[in-house]
Amino acid sequence: MRTHTRFHPQPFGADAYLAPYRAVINRRRQQAEAWARRLAPDGGRLADVAAGHEYFGLHRCSEGWRFREWAPAATAAHLIGGFSDWQERPGFSGHRLDGGVWEWTLPPDALHHGDLYRLRLRWADGGGDRIPAYARRVVQDEHTKIFNAQVWAPDPPYMWRHAAPDRRPDVLLVYESHVGMAQERPGIGTYEEFRRQTLPRIRDAGYTCVQLMAVAEHPYYGSFGYHVSSFFAASSRFGTPDELKALVDDAHGMGLFVIMDLVHSHAARNEIEGLSRFDGTPYQYFHAGGRGEHPAWDSRCFDYGKPEVQHFLLSNCRFWLDEYRIDGFRFDGVTSLLYRHHGFGTAFASYADYFGDSVDEDGLAYLALANRVIHDVRPAAITIAEDVSGMPGLASPSSEGGAGFDLRLAMGVPDCWFKLARDVRDEDWNLAWLWHELTNRREDERTISYVECHDQAIVGSKTFIFELADAEMYTRMRADDASPVIDRAMALHKLARLCTLATAGHGYLTFMGNEFGHPEWVDFPREGNGWSYHYARRQWSLRDDPALKYRFLADFDRALMRLAGTEGFMPHMLRLVCLREADKVLAFERGGLVFLCNFHPTASWTDYPVELPAGVYAAILDSDEARFGGHGRIAPDQRFATHAVEIGGTRVAGIRVYLPTRTALVLKRAHGSPTAPATR
Repeated sequence: MRTHTRFHPQPFGADAYLAPYRAVINRRRQQAEAWARRLAPDGGRLADVAAGHEYFGLHRCSEGWRFREWAPAATAAHLIGGFSDWQERPGFSGHRLDGGVWEWTLPPDALHHGDLYRLRLRWADGGGDRIPAYARRVVQDEHTKIFNAQVWAPDPPYMWRHAAPDRRPDVLLVYESHVGMAQERPGIGTYEEFRRQTLPRIRDAGYTCVQLMAVAEHPYYGSFGYHVSSFFAASSRFGTPDELKALVDDAHGMGLFVIMDLVHSHAARNEIEGLSRFDGTPYQYFHAGGRGEHPAWDSRCFDYGKPEVQHFLLSNCRFWLDEYRIDGFRFDGVTSLLYRHHGFGTAFASYADYFGDSVDEDGLAYLALANRVIHDVRPAAITIAEDVSGMPGLASPSSEGGAGFDLRLAMGVPDCWFKLARDVRDEDWNLAWLWHELTNRREDERTISYVECHDQAIVGSKTFIFELADAEMYTRMRADDASPVIDRAMALHKLARLCTLATAGHGYLTFMGNEFGHPEWVDFPREGNGWSYHYARRQWSLRDDPALKYRFLADFDRALMRLAGTEGFMPHMLRLVCLREADKVLAFERGGLVFLCNFHPTASWTDYPVELPAGVYAAILDSDEARFGGHGRIAPDQRFATHAVEIGGTRVAGIRVYLPTRTALVLKRAHGSPTAPATR
C-alpha cells in the first residue's frame, strides 16, 4: 500500500521572502500582545473580558431590570417606549457612571417581553433617538418602517436540544446560504422555512457546514447584510431569536456546523438605527474625519485604535458563540479592514505592499485578538478570512506573527474560472495557468476553494453555468432536449467543480443553488427592478423536476461531496501526473485517487497513455455518466492494470484510458485483476 504525505503547514517565518520584514512581523505580534494586556490588564483571560454583551444592554437582575450604554459625549440619557408613552419620564432617566457609561435600574413591572423601546440622548449641541448599541432584538414597523429595540425575554427561554459540535468536520464542505432568499416564493424567507426546507437539502447534498449570510440586523435588505446597524441583534425580517436558535439547533442535530458572516470591517452609516453619531460625535466608534468614511461602500470605518471599539467587537464575537451557539465566522471585507486605502487602487504585486504604512496595524491586531477570543471560547470554532490582497499570515498562528484564522478563501480560483468562461475560447484555455491558480497557495496557511460564491452572481454578473449557456438556459434544459450549448455548459460546470474540489487546500464552498446550476444572477428588490423578488430567491423546483437537466448537476455535486467525505483525499499532497496543452488533458493524483480531465472541446482520446505508479486502478467516478446528464461514453466499473506504455518516446509504467471530450474520470488504487478497457 502506498503512503501519502499529509499537509502540515510550514511555520509562517519559514517563507524566505518574509526575511526582510521579520522586524515588522515581530512588531505586529508584540502590538497584538500589548493590546491583549491593555484590555485584560490583570493577566486575566481575554475571552473573559470580551463579555460586554453581559454588562451592556438590557438584562434581568435581582432588582428587576438593568440597562447600560456607553455614550461618553451624552449629557442626558432616557429610555423611552410604550411604557413611557414615548416621552422622557423621570423613572426612566439614566445616571452617568465612570468612562461615559450610563446606567438604569428598573423595577420588574417596568418592562415586559415584547415591549418596544429606544434611547433618547442629549448632547452639547443637540440630541436624538438611538437604538441601543447592544440591543439583542430590533424590529421594523411594517407600515411606518421605523426601527425600535424590543424587549426579548420569553418565559421559558429557548431550550436547546442538541449539543454544539466539539470537533471540526474532517472535511469542510461549506454551503453558503442566505435565509431571506432560500425559498422559491417571491418574498423574504424565514428562519423557520430555512430550518424545515433548506437544512435537509444541505444535509442530503453532502455538505458539512452551513454558512449563513446577513444574520446581524441591517436596515437595507439589498445590502446582502453587509451594512450592519445592530451588531448584537439577529435580523428580525427573518423571524425571532428563538427561531434562529431552532435553526442552529436542528443543524447541529443533523451533524452540520453553522458559521455566519461577521462584518467588522465597517458599519451602516444610519444614525437612529445604527452606530453613526451615536452620542452626537462622529468619532465615538469610528475614525474622525475622512478616515471614518468608506468611500466606496457608503459606510463608516471603525477605529480599532480605541479600547472601547476593540471591546465592543470582541464581545460581539463571543456573543454569537454564547447566545446562538454559532460554530464560527467568515470575516467579511478583511482587505478593507487591513488597509487604510481599503485595497482599492493597489495591485499587491510586492511583499512591500503588505508591510508598509498603508496597513492598519491596530486592525490587524484586532483580528489576532478576535481569533484568540473565538478559539478560547470554542476550541472547535472555524474562522475564515475573506481577503483579496493575499496578506501573508492571516491564516497562520498568532504565535508566529499571523492573525490566527483557521482558513482563508482562495479568491483567485473563481476569478480564473470566470475569466476562462467569459474571455477565452475553449480551444485556447491555458491549463498551466489553470493549474497554477487552482494550486497557488501558501504552505503556511489553509485555504477554501470554490468555483463561485454569491459574489460572482450579484447583479451585473451571472452564475457560472449562465455564463456558459446564457439564453439557452431558458429554453433547452429539458432532459430530452439535445443542445450542444447546454451539453458544453453542463460538462464544463462538472469539470470546474471536480477540479476545484480535488485540488482544494482544506475546504470547498458553494453558494446555495449553484450546485445544481441555478441560472441567472442575484438581485434584491430595488427601484431599478421594480422592487421584484424574482432574482432574490432559489428555484428549487428546477432541481426537483425529473424532466429537467438541473437534477443531473445536483446529483454530480452530491457524488463529489461523497467522494470528498468517503475517500479523505483532501489532507494529502497533490502530485501533477501530466499536463498536455495540445491535448487539453490535465491529470493529477491525491490521496490514492487519480483525476483525469480532458478539457478539449472536440477531441476524444482513445487509449490515452498516462504514467502511473505500478498497480491496479478502478474507475469510481465518471462525469460523463448518463445519471449526471452525460453521454455514457465510458463503460462503467473498469479496472486498469499498469503496464509498459510509450509517452514522448519513452517507455514507462502506466495505463491507457479512453477520455471523451470534456470529461473527467476518477480512478482509485485497487487490488485484483483488471477488466479489458472498454468504450462506448
